[in-house]
Amino acid sequence: MALRLKVHHWPSRLAVGALVLDSGLSKRTADEQAAARLHSLASNAYPLMKRLDARTFTKLLSYGEVTLGAALLLPFVPAGVAGVALTAFSAGLLGMYLRTPGMRQEGSLRPTEQGLALAQDVWMLGIGLGFIVEELCRMDRPVGKSKPATGTGVACSPR
Repeated sequence: MALRLKVHHWPSRLAVGALVLDSGLSKRTADEQAAARLHSLASNAYPLMKRLDARTFTKLLSYGEVTLGAALLLPFVPAGVAGVALTAFSAGLLGMYLRTPGMRQEGSLRPTEQGLALAQDVWMLGIGLGFIVEELCRMDRPVGKSKPATGTGVACSPR
């Protein structure tokens, strides 16, 4: 992946990066009660998290969010790399939304009042996937050519 700064990435990278970075920084000072709430929510969706105590889980989540936020904000991190990280993070959040009882209306993907905050994280998934698709399209095109080459099977429109 070559370093290619694209102006159209910056609104998304700045908005999401600042939001995720702030979230991670605020979790650094989470009290025991907040850590227990976060840990409980994650553990109910992902039972493997029960192996960690609430404090450790919250600290690791904080580190992860700070790292992701910084990766989105730093111009030398390629959009494809940032996209993979953002997609993985947001897929985890959406997995919590889908697995946690009471977050969705019965028999539907539509959120309840309680699940609205997690359901709205779908926009981060869309941004991450957009970065990945654009990177795959760029990789599919030989240098100096205007039409996509064959290889990855990704249908990309010529620029």
